[in-house]
Amino acid sequence: MVVNKIVQSKNGEKKNYLECFEKTTVSIRKQIQKKFHTDGLSAIYHLAFSLLCGILALFFAILFRLLKPLVIIRIRCLYSERIGHFAANTEIYLCEKDRGINIPNQRFVDIWYYNSCECNMQLKKMWNRILKIWPSRLSLLIVLINSHLPDGELFTIPWRGNQDRDVNNVLEFVPPHLSFTQDEEEFGRITLDSMGLSSHDLFVCFIGRDPNYLKLINSNLDTSYHDYRNIDINNYIPAAEEMVNRGYYAIRMGLEVANALASNNPGIIDYATNGQRSDFMDIYLGAKCHFFISVGTGVDNIAGIFRRPILFVNYAPLEYVPSWDKNNIFIPKKHWLDKEQRLMSFREIIESGAGRFLCTNQYLEMGITLIENTPEEIREVAIEMEERLKGIWVTTEEDEELQRRFWSLYKPSELHGKIYSRIGAAFVRKYQTLLD
Repeated sequence: MVVNKIVQSKNGEKKNYLECFEKTTVSIRKQIQKKFHTDGLSAIYHLAFSLLCGILALFFAILFRLLKPLVIIRIRCLYSERIGHFAANTEIYLCEKDRGINIPNQRFVDIWYYNSCECNMQLKKMWNRILKIWPSRLSLLIVLINSHLPDGELFTIPWRGNQDRDVNNVLEFVPPHLSFTQDEEEFGRITLDSMGLSSHDLFVCFIGRDPNYLKLINSNLDTSYHDYRNIDINNYIPAAEEMVNRGYYAIRMGLEVANALASNNPGIIDYATNGQRSDFMDIYLGAKCHFFISVGTGVDNIAGIFRRPILFVNYAPLEYVPSWDKNNIFIPKKHWLDKEQRLMSFREIIESGAGRFLCTNQYLEMGITLIENTPEEIREVAIEMEERLKGIWVTTEEDEELQRRFWSLYKPSELHGKIYSRIGAAFVRKYQTLLD
């Protein structure tokens, strides 16, 4: 399944590299065979280039070992196909490195390469400024050779599952690694001006989820395994209007979306469909927003790596909620048991395993229908987020007790470090019977 390709085990990683190398080799061979029929010299050139890459890769693999007493040189592919991982995995790696986590006991140098498409060219440009990036074909061959030589893992940047999750709580202690140049800052301000915002205007970003983006990056991909995460973007409109009434602009994000917003409010900007969307502004808006409203769909990690607060609505699966940021709030989708005609309690969701379901079929097989948050539920939690950031939100002991009861359901695991995030106050009050 697609998920199995995304979530790789340690043992499966070597197989993945071998499969990638095999596919690359087959592709090169086919290209060479084709070119021999049309252009023999060109085919010879490509063959010679491939052989040279192989020789250089072997040379570097051996050189890494010779330099081992002085410096450990490690290498790995950047997860650049999906913007959430491209942002969060990379930033968390850098933060953990700064905090002395997952590093050798001696001097080391880490090298990265791109093995596939880069989902956002601005983000690529910014990572290129601070990371050591090597050519992809050469690096892939080095990794392959390393896997067959002694101490291969020593020369590989460690991989842990769920690398987009801050389980070591490092983001709060380390400032963002990315920054905009003066020219980029100026271009961002000019573009905001063209959207009707002055340099002093505050704005919130919001995004829904539909299958169009995954279909865009791979038209052959069956995206139905993620259908359980889809939502109706127009349910955000009351929350967006509330933010506009409180003095903010509300900017709808998205690269490829199914529908335009059903709103004529001049303070709500449908950036995803109005022709102004760009790779640069995706990063700039996420980095500069007052907070970001999302379903946990990847691009919100841009806000996360720039330490902007995130409000997650319609969140599923329940156990995967980002829990490490004290400024983050979430409300989940409700889980309806079709046969029993009732909502599942939060404990039932977790103990049944449904809190970790990552495929639509898993919910269907257990007879669970996921119910979206209502427009009013989204509006209420957006108000809480805005007022908490202003420092004017008033909590009660009852609210704090409901928070303690909810988060007590989360046991130590590979998904969570110290838990600082909150479930929406109005939501958990409304559904406090689901805590029983």
